[in-house]
Amino acid sequence: MADRRRINPPLRPTTAPIFVTSAKAPPPKAPPPKAPQRTRPSNAIRKIFLKTGLTPSASGSSYFELESSPRTATNSFLNTSSSLKITCTVHGPRPLPRSVPFSPHLLLSANVKFAPFASRERRGYIRDASERDLAVHVETALRGLLISERWPKSGVDVVITVLEGEDDGPLGVHGNDSEREEGGLSGWGMMSVLSGCITAASAAIADAGIDCVDLVSGGVAGIARQPQAPGLGPLGKEDEDGKAQIVLDPCPSEHDNLAAVCVIGYLQSRDEITEIWTRGDVGGVSTEESSEQLGLENLVDRAVEAAASSRLVLEEALRESVEFKLQKQALAEASVGVKRKESD
Repeated sequence: MADRRRINPPLRPTTAPIFVTSAKAPPPKAPPPKAPQRTRPSNAIRKIFLKTGLTPSASGSSYFELESSPRTATNSFLNTSSSLKITCTVHGPRPLPRSVPFSPHLLLSANVKFAPFASRERRGYIRDASERDLAVHVETALRGLLISERWPKSGVDVVITVLEGEDDGPLGVHGNDSEREEGGLSGWGMMSVLSGCITAASAAIADAGIDCVDLVSGGVAGIARQPQAPGLGPLGKEDEDGKAQIVLDPCPSEHDNLAAVCVIGYLQSRDEITEIWTRGDVGGVSTEESSEQLGLENLVDRAVEAAASSRLVLEEALRESVEFKLQKQALAEASVGVKRKESD
């Protein structure tokens, strides 16, 4: 039965109406939107904003946001830029109900859900297959992080909400959605979403005070066949047109032709990888088409570099959170001491 009190917006993007001022002089046709260009070097990631402790009712929480790609100057209403915004809350550890069998380890449960307005096409309120798949990858990345033996017969829930997801390509540039799926460009945005979910979940778990062996950070690297801007190679040299190269933190809207993308969850102090997911054909690009050695090992190594860069932001955010908590605790102790002196 349909809900008559709720007015749902259209499922697909709509075009704004165009009013003709005069029948003799029709308005000029707007130029097609251009895809945003990559302006950062191939060995640099986008700027990250990370904040913890934003949800008081949760044991730990975090907010993760990636810098949006630069918008091109156009008269079109289509948004060609792409961004990523994620919130994560951690509930627990808390005792399991009596009906659950005894477990000597901490039971971890991850839940990933896209907001209805997170993508171009409106998503439903029930989790689909892609969201369940992301939850499995996040749970696998976090299992190697927790010291589960210290929390027997306890459970912790990690709830991740994607407020704005990474698009697979700029709307109106690579064609419609059906053409993009036929061209093999569908699903690249999920790799950046998984990397952000891993980093946000690690920050929220640390904010909750759960014992961990290290901090896990997500990193993404991809093989792009066509460089978007000359002179932005890893060594400052001009890249030749048509050469394939490995880029860190690839934004699907900035690259026309991605051959393969790899995302990992990396523990830097232990030099361990807790999660790895590769999409695409790594062997589809020969060394003759590239200015550097390509392969799965090199792609994973560059993804480790991206994870190490995002870990710097993760450490700084947690350091600010700890300093704020210590300052708040000192103020509370000082106020208690003042009240005791007044009572005496």
